Amino acid sequence: MPQPENYHQQLLQRYLDGQCSREELDELFGYLNTSGSKRPLLTAMQQEFERVMSEEHTVPEAIGNRIETRLLQEISRNKVVPVRSFRYLKWSAAAAVMILLSTATIFYTTRPPAAPALAQQHAPRAGTPGSNKAQLTLSDGSVVTLDSTGNQVFQQGDVTVQQHNGQLLYPVTAGPSSIVSYNLLAVPRGGQFNVVLPDGSRVWLNAASSLRYPTAFPANNRTVEIKGQAYFEIKPVPGQPFIVKVNNTEVQVLGTSFDIMAYADEPVTRTTLITGAVKVKSGDNESYLRAGQAAAVNNSTGSLSVQPADLREATAWRTGFFNFENASLGSILRQLSRWYDVEADDQAIPENYRLGGYINRNLPLQQVLPMLETDNVKLKLEGRTIKVISTR
Repeated sequence: MPQPENYHQQLLQRYLDGQCSREELDELFGYLNTSGSKRPLLTAMQQEFERVMSEEHTVPEAIGNRIETRLLQEISRNKVVPVRSFRYLKWSAAAAVMILLSTATIFYTTRPPAAPALAQQHAPRAGTPGSNKAQLTLSDGSVVTLDSTGNQVFQQGDVTVQQHNGQLLYPVTAGPSSIVSYNLLAVPRGGQFNVVLPDGSRVWLNAASSLRYPTAFPANNRTVEIKGQAYFEIKPVPGQPFIVKVNNTEVQVLGTSFDIMAYADEPVTRTTLITGAVKVKSGDNESYLRAGQAAAVNNSTGSLSVQPADLREATAWRTGFFNFENASLGSILRQLSRWYDVEADDQAIPENYRLGGYINRNLPLQQVLPMLETDNVKLKLEGRTIKVISTR
């Protein structure tokens, strides 16, 4: 029986979905290995598998998701995706597969070699993508600088804190503490960082964000405060709810994962629930969220509304992407400003200008800006400022 024309596309999609049989895997990898134009894809898949194996020694359930992310990174890093006003592009794994296997040549570039040590000491050029970096203010007021390469251990009383690359680790305490001292983790513009809290919960901070938290949680609750944007994976602790305070909003959870976007220059504070359940309170208003819903609190009026959420859009930043879905150019420029540590002169933005697209956050800003242009709107980086030029 002849194979359908898109047979190998279907095989790769089944591979990403974790549905391939042993025979189908052999056939898929054989095809990729014998097809010269597809060999870079096979290399990317093998590298991801080997990296996960070397780090975790067993194949985790999320292996398919990681490889899917890697494939999407290869596409958006090396293939320019046109983004136009009033046109919304949804880049699913299936779409990624279709493009990769239907093109005669895969556009593939290796990472540039590391800069010499002296060059790395210089301030990054305008438009350079962000990296893992933060400042940690300890309970005694002293400040520790954190970056993507640092590995250090420091002591706070009887608490030993470790930094490993882009992550901060606190020892998981056996029970509540009667002595409460606070740390402040502040991520600058052009940065990101994540921390494992004393209860085992994990928090990722986006650029221009901060998290204030105790080095050991008291008995009655686990309360933290954020500014900016953070993604939470909360470890359930019976009888000890986890509370996030942000602006005039309070989010209470028992064990769940969710994203909070609460930048001062955004019109709303948005809580997007990925799994579990949370209660969002704003003044006298409160609402319970189910997975797949988002609560928006108007920062001016305090009004609270609940809508279905685009989970991929809400969490794209944590997996290394910008996901602009029917987004205003002003909102997009604010995201670019925080990640690339630049300013935006948005005086010339046309009314009702909306964009859609999926872009790798590791691209230099100079490559991102042309993707956001149309015949009527041009974007230009002058010094450290994005200029918007309307040609209408």
